[in-house]
Formats: sequence, C-alpha cells, structure tokens
Amino acid sequence: MPAQDSIDVLISYFNQMIALSKDEKELVKQKFHHRLYRKRQYVLQEGDICTNMNFVVRGCLRMYKIDDQGNTHILRFAAENNWINDLGSFHGIHPSALNIDALEDTVVLQITRDDLITLYTDAQKFHRIFRVLIENSYVRLQQRLLQNFSSTAEERYKSFLDNYPDLSNRLAQVQIAAYLGITPEFLSRLRNRLSKPPKSKS
Repeated sequence: MPAQDSIDVLISYFNQMIALSKDEKELVKQKFHHRLYRKRQYVLQEGDICTNMNFVVRGCLRMYKIDDQGNTHILRFAAENNWINDLGSFHGIHPSALNIDALEDTVVLQITRDDLITLYTDAQKFHRIFRVLIENSYVRLQQRLLQNFSSTAEERYKSFLDNYPDLSNRLAQVQIAAYLGITPEFLSRLRNRLSKPPKSKS
C-alpha cells in the first residue's frame, strides 16, 4: 500500500473521532511514518525501549510475553485500524518486558514519542484524541484481566470472537489458544462443540 494511501486511512480514522482541519491533516502527514513489517518480523523485542506508537493500516501484530518455561502468553492482537505499543516503555523510556511481532505482512504508521508530544503542542485536538484512545485501551485491559480471573474458556473464546471478529479465520489456532490461555487441543475441542447445532428437545 502506498504511503499516501496509508496516511489517508489514518486521517479518515481521526476524522471519525474529531474532524481535522487542513493544518491538522498536514501535521499527521509530517509526523507519522509508513513502514512495512514482514511476517514474523519484530516491531519490538524484549529488552529494547519502545520508541514508536503503531497504527495498523493492513495486517496483524501481536503483543506477547514468553515465560521462564518457554510458554507464549499473548496480551493482545492489533489488526486494521488498531493501535499497539508498550505504553509503559514508550512513555517511561525504559526497556520493555514484551515483544511485538507481525503475524502477517503488516503496514503500519508510526509516530515517535517526541513527535507525539509535538503533535499535542501544535494541535490540542490530538491531545484529546490520544487521551480517549489510551482510556479505551485501559478499559479493555481491565476487562481482559477480569475475564482471566472469572470467565470460563468458552466465555473467553466468545469474547475473543466479539473483540476480533475478523481474526478468527486469519490466525493460527496456536495463536488464539495462547491469547486465551488454553492449549490448541482444548481450543479445537471447544470450537467443535460450539459449531455443533444444539440438540432439540424431544
């Protein structure tokens, strides 16, 4: 996808939140940078400082942690029109404990911390936009934590389908299972059970 087309997607995304002026659209063109990540390429590696906020134009990224036993725990996915980064590392300027990589060839628009601060200073509208984005991200994180404490695997899977309706057929079963905190084998049995029509009562 050409860089200009990517910028148009982001401007349209912002316009749905708050209409941008011509000057504000020009700021977006100046401060966001187009980049392509190939499948399996890292956007962020554990131990590195997260230097960019990423808006996904096309493709899919995942954020995850590998524990001491070598198990992968996926915190979230980011497909089209979604944002992803390690906010703590990004704002605190310290090494990240997380990884972000591409599950598909993925086009993103990136903005650095310094450019984001400049965006806030030059156009207060962006301060409001990103405050809403971060608040919404925090709410989703709380909901996900509550689900992990109190929901069944079936309930978590149904929530995944609600939150990522376009990804269930794009992601490998092992990726979805790592997000849900179950084994791929258990996910396969769960999917088979849910795909069967309910038995009619005689």
